[in-house]
Amino acid sequence: MARRKLRPRAAGLTAVSAAVALALSLGVAVPAAASPDEVGPVFVDGQAQIVPEFANSSSWIRQRLWVETEFDSDGDGKLDRMHVDVTRPAQTEQGLKVPVVYESSPYYAGTASSQSQYFWNVRHELGEQPPARLSPPPIAHQPGRTSVSTSEVSTWVPRGFAVVHSDSPGTGLSQGCPTVGGPNESLAPKAVIDWLNGRAKGYTSVTGDQEVSATSWATGKVGMTGTSYNGTLPLAAATTGVDGLEAIIPIAPNTSYYHYYRSNGLVRNPGGWVGEDIDYLFDYINSGYPERRAYCIDTIRVGEMNRNQDRANGDYNDFWAGRDYLHAVGTVKAATLMAHGFNDWNVVPEHSVRILEALKTQGTPVQAYYHQGGHGGAPPLDMRNRWFTRYLYGVQNGVENDARAWVVRNETGASQLTPYADYPNPAAAPVTMVLKPGGDTSGELTSLARPGKGVESLVDAGNTACNAGALATTVSDHRLLYVTPELTAPVHISGTAEVTLRMSASKPAANLSVALVRLPWTGGSGCESSTRGTTTSIITRGWADPQNRHSLTRSEPLVPGEFVDVTVPLQPDDQVIPAGYRIGLMVFSTDHEFTLHPAPGTVLNVDLAATALRLPVVGGPLAMPVCASTDARTTVVVGGVDSGVPNHPLAGNCTINDHLLDGEQWSNHGQFVTHVNQVVDQLVAAGVVTSEQRGSIVSAAARSRVGK
Repeated sequence: MARRKLRPRAAGLTAVSAAVALALSLGVAVPAAASPDEVGPVFVDGQAQIVPEFANSSSWIRQRLWVETEFDSDGDGKLDRMHVDVTRPAQTEQGLKVPVVYESSPYYAGTASSQSQYFWNVRHELGEQPPARLSPPPIAHQPGRTSVSTSEVSTWVPRGFAVVHSDSPGTGLSQGCPTVGGPNESLAPKAVIDWLNGRAKGYTSVTGDQEVSATSWATGKVGMTGTSYNGTLPLAAATTGVDGLEAIIPIAPNTSYYHYYRSNGLVRNPGGWVGEDIDYLFDYINSGYPERRAYCIDTIRVGEMNRNQDRANGDYNDFWAGRDYLHAVGTVKAATLMAHGFNDWNVVPEHSVRILEALKTQGTPVQAYYHQGGHGGAPPLDMRNRWFTRYLYGVQNGVENDARAWVVRNETGASQLTPYADYPNPAAAPVTMVLKPGGDTSGELTSLARPGKGVESLVDAGNTACNAGALATTVSDHRLLYVTPELTAPVHISGTAEVTLRMSASKPAANLSVALVRLPWTGGSGCESSTRGTTTSIITRGWADPQNRHSLTRSEPLVPGEFVDVTVPLQPDDQVIPAGYRIGLMVFSTDHEFTLHPAPGTVLNVDLAATALRLPVVGGPLAMPVCASTDARTTVVVGGVDSGVPNHPLAGNCTINDHLLDGEQWSNHGQFVTHVNQVVDQLVAAGVVTSEQRGSIVSAAARSRVGK
């Protein structure tokens, strides 16, 4: 166990030079002057340790100030100032300089009522402009607050960091307007980081001119963190490219307000908050100075949000594009450790996955932590500590060489943190699952058959709908359900599943909801909402507006009865479905917990022949154990032609013969032979058969009469 302790001395030039040389050799930020009592940060196994002198909270230095920004968002003709507090070790008054862990939030000064009466009414027809929403009572202003927050303080100050908090613009004692993803939410934390580096001014009061500086105690290296909205702001700050923001740890961040309030053109609310939209979130956080609230309401909520949020069509537009951080990640330099839960139905997991993919592509240092829980869930402290120690103190702990992704796996009951070379698991490959007739009760879902034929229908339950659990456990005409045979081996799903449907509707507009479920169902199955916790029987789910099948920015009404192709990406996931369960694909219309609630009765028709699920499975198609019985033949026989190749077992009860589909109906012989070629290519890649054996199987297929 390596123990590293930095004890710079304030003696003479030689001693200081030696301390500097030691610090540089350890990759440690060097204090401008040494602490007389020789107290400094301690690192063990690449992590900052609690130092008793730093942990003495009675000696901590606490400051409150206002940092001047570069914007005037409340229209008073003056640059807005952000309310900031600082907590730092006493030794920083004696020459020790430390990095900063920083959290910003719009929630610190209180929030408005979340009673459903203040949300949008979702009981109306699709495409209609809903009736006006009632705003909750104003949030009481708290001018007497003496600090912003104490979160993160007890974790990081004892380990040799300062902790800084700030109220977001237009909240608490920060000036400005809340914009919910507008430019000032990125520039406000940038200003605080600039202040920590001596590039912006801080003042002892919100309107005064007495300045306060941080450069005597701050190294200028900053790491931001937080959960949910607080996790969004580190990414917002990083998109400014501000110097000094070295690392961020966003936890369940909202990276696009369109993805938060819409899905593929469909008006959708976050789970558990039926009828919430971006203008309500404005009301929910509007806790700033009362004298500027009317201006903010008129300018931001009414003039910008209500004018552009478009609850009638749900189309993507410039308003939403300006609140999508994916468009700005090209300027992100901060090393990013992102955390998300795969059962987070508030801020769904695509928020983190989409940003991490972009950051990886551009070479930004990244690491992902995913778990099986709901909203929130920070990475373990040692993971966060290694991240901040590496990028804020410069200690060469090798974190950049660790696994790129960590996934909490719990298929055996106990949670186990599992390292992945990347996410999705690099061994995952898409498996095409087709549908067989019978979805009104339970049709078959399989990768070992040709697509079924025929059209099957469901009737939208509309405003009488229950949640997904009720639909999955009750036979009704309100959903179509297609289920695999009982799995004879575990199936590891890793990545983003996608469903393509050829569908028609009896009206020009319809909700389209899809869920992948694990059966038998073990979660709640009534009509009550279950989205604020983990719903283990929901594997993943997705929503789309068929009117946006060609473009997110333009709706095309359906022609009643006319079939169209619609692709619905489901939410990213990583979990193992144990043997003995079945995987079900459920297609329905109104999702009681997420979508608008029109009148019941819209009929949706699904053409089975042109509908499929692409499921990302570790091991690819050969790893799907969906054979109810074992093909006991000793050799691979193709349409009655014996290839002489051993009929090797594959996943579960399946063998090579099961994957050839020579008992299915094929349009022509060439199509069948092409399929066999694809299967044997997979077998060769997996090391199941040799190249010579591959030739024997393909030859047998060519000599068979399948498809003729």
